[in-house]
Amino acid sequence: MTNYKILFLDIDGTILRPDDTIEESTKKAVAEVKQKGVEVFLATGRPLHEIAHIAEELSIESFIGYNGAYAIHKGEDIFRTPMKTETVKSFVEIAKNNGHELVLYTHEKNIFSNLESSLVKDFIHAFHIKNNEAYSLDVIHSILGITLINLSENEQALYEKDDPSIHLSQVNVDGLRHCYDVIRDNVNKGIAVQHILELLNIPKESAIAFGDGMNDKEMLSFVGEGFAMGNAHPDLFQYAKHKTTKVIDSGIYNGLKSLGLID
Repeated sequence: MTNYKILFLDIDGTILRPDDTIEESTKKAVAEVKQKGVEVFLATGRPLHEIAHIAEELSIESFIGYNGAYAIHKGEDIFRTPMKTETVKSFVEIAKNNGHELVLYTHEKNIFSNLESSLVKDFIHAFHIKNNEAYSLDVIHSILGITLINLSENEQALYEKDDPSIHLSQVNVDGLRHCYDVIRDNVNKGIAVQHILELLNIPKESAIAFGDGMNDKEMLSFVGEGFAMGNAHPDLFQYAKHKTTKVIDSGIYNGLKSLGLID
């Protein structure tokens, strides 16, 4: 058996079920691999200031947030990479001109284009996020990530056309198919994983990752053992070495068991 050293877990649709709970099998699997000395990171598109309750429930202290823009290892910052100011300004303007909403994530806040919008309220409810404020120019230099709200598929090009290093990734959460995360080619979960493995001197063959959305494709492609959840976006499976069961059917537990890491 390969000497596995590190495990990266997406949150929504991977750890969290649609009712925002965590399966007992997932808790058991995480506890068992930690007992065997495996480092565990949460790797999410979410802002890190909104996931403390999940980290506490699983006793996890290391994180990749904002789709790879910020990482923490056992309480210590590894890196933080804000978006270009001109990109943020451009996206705010495009959204305004096309009837879209957006949320800009800083280290501490979720900055919404319009807190009174019903679409924004649905988004806030879906993710149970609390540290919300209305947009103002003074946050423009500290944006770590963006999610766009209310886009049709043919409108992605509005945001991607001016910067070939940026692409949009559809949010894989029921009821939010019109939402897209902004992914940077040089700042994503896969690049973050690469930095962390180099820092901890762990070969990628000893790394495992689980995900369900297209924002996980770089991460699943980079590690030695990449698992796409059974409920994953259909386009994600080609980037994963393995397919496991759904988040509501012990997907993480079954995947780790297939590697011989847990009983």
